[in-house]
Amino acid sequence: MNSGAEWPQKKLTIGLSPASVPKSGSGFDLAVACAVLGAAERLDPRALTDLMMIGELGLDGRVRPVRGVLPAVLAAADAGYRQVVVPERTVAEASLVPGVSVLGVRSLRQLIAVLADEPVPDEAEDTLGDGRPDPLLSGLAVPGTGACAGLPSGDRALDLADVAGQHNARHALEVAAAGRHHIFFKGPPGAGKTMLAERLPGLLPPLSPKESLEVTAVHSVAGTLPPGQPLVDRPPYCAPHHSATMASLVGGGTGLPRPGAVSLAHHGVLFVDEAAECDARVLDALRQPLESGHVVVARAAGMMRMPARFLLAVGCA
Repeated sequence: MNSGAEWPQKKLTIGLSPASVPKSGSGFDLAVACAVLGAAERLDPRALTDLMMIGELGLDGRVRPVRGVLPAVLAAADAGYRQVVVPERTVAEASLVPGVSVLGVRSLRQLIAVLADEPVPDEAEDTLGDGRPDPLLSGLAVPGTGACAGLPSGDRALDLADVAGQHNARHALEVAAAGRHHIFFKGPPGAGKTMLAERLPGLLPPLSPKESLEVTAVHSVAGTLPPGQPLVDRPPYCAPHHSATMASLVGGGTGLPRPGAVSLAHHGVLFVDEAAECDARVLDALRQPLESGHVVVARAAGMMRMPARFLLAVGCA
């Protein structure tokens, strides 16, 4: 394992309890490796007591980031855990949960040293990209490249002051933002429907701490958190293409369901342009989240209830 610890040279059987709950992803790697070392008495099993570990383990022994760190730590805190080990790059995200002590490690070697109360060796920082899993390789969309048009980044969001003229449309946007009303844009291509919709989140108030955690948790699961921005504090904006499938809009996919555009737009704006070109069944699927503020997606592998309280903007020629 390139960790300096002696790995048991025998057949290993590892059980993830409870067996009835479907499990997927590489976030179990670090915990499984430490459990094996503890069972083989390479580590003191008492050092692993009441310790939650999240992280993907590479063949070089590095601990790499995974999706969903924030909701996992929130669940750990609810279950009574007060110590969590995560990849170093996700420490800021995990530290958003109050009452939990977070330790970030770069490699299994470092974690073994901490658990054995030995000097922690230096490890070179992983310089492959930004250290996050590539959502495009997982069938997900990154803000600005697909289903999710963007989480606000930088110091300045798109401003309604950038729009010249369009006085009636600007007034309609202000009324919609003030009262959290849904809004319908009608006009030919090039009339400015998308430009106006993109500036609607800038009229909404900043997210409250509770709302920020909810939105951040959704985007953490989806793998769309911007690098260096562990907490989303401004309303998101999602603009799926009119050819989007029902699964990409309300959530789904193979295995355990993943958040769709309605969840990625939670506490923000969902803009559906060219609505007349959308599949009628896809548009009908928006009824439940619009009424209840959440969406329930059921698959053979399990059922998931995801938040989906958004301001809907619809554009049509």
